[in-house]
Amino acid sequence: MSQMHPQLPENALVMLIGASGAGKSTLASTWPASQVLSLDALRGTVSDDLGNQAATADAADVLKLILERRMARRLNTVVDATNVEEAVRVELVMTAKKYGVPTVAVVVSTPLSLCLQRQGPRPANRRVPDDVVRRQHEAMTFSH
Repeated sequence: MSQMHPQLPENALVMLIGASGAGKSTLASTWPASQVLSLDALRGTVSDDLGNQAATADAADVLKLILERRMARRLNTVVDATNVEEAVRVELVMTAKKYGVPTVAVVVSTPLSLCLQRQGPRPANRRVPDDVVRRQHEAMTFSH
């Protein structure tokens, strides 16, 4: 367990769960960069554009591959993505279970109004439409 995250197991899969604008990436930045799998960053890696939603499936494939390799090594890994869909969470948990790695869900339950407000200052290609943020927030609340 680290000083920064004393309640978490030493080597675990940490799933951040929350709507766009909740503060997941800010929280993820408190871990060493090598431990964070950011769907946004991987979207940028595969398409040169962090906001290119059309590249999400490719970015998710890359994330799964890296996660598999990190879990095989039993390395602490933080998944920085909305993770609001149950099917996504199940797939992440099953990968960790396969290697006997504990899983921790960290729900970033920022109020919807703040998630929506945080979209404004983002660059146009990174702004998430209000209706999408609302759906993500509802799914995050349901996942609770």
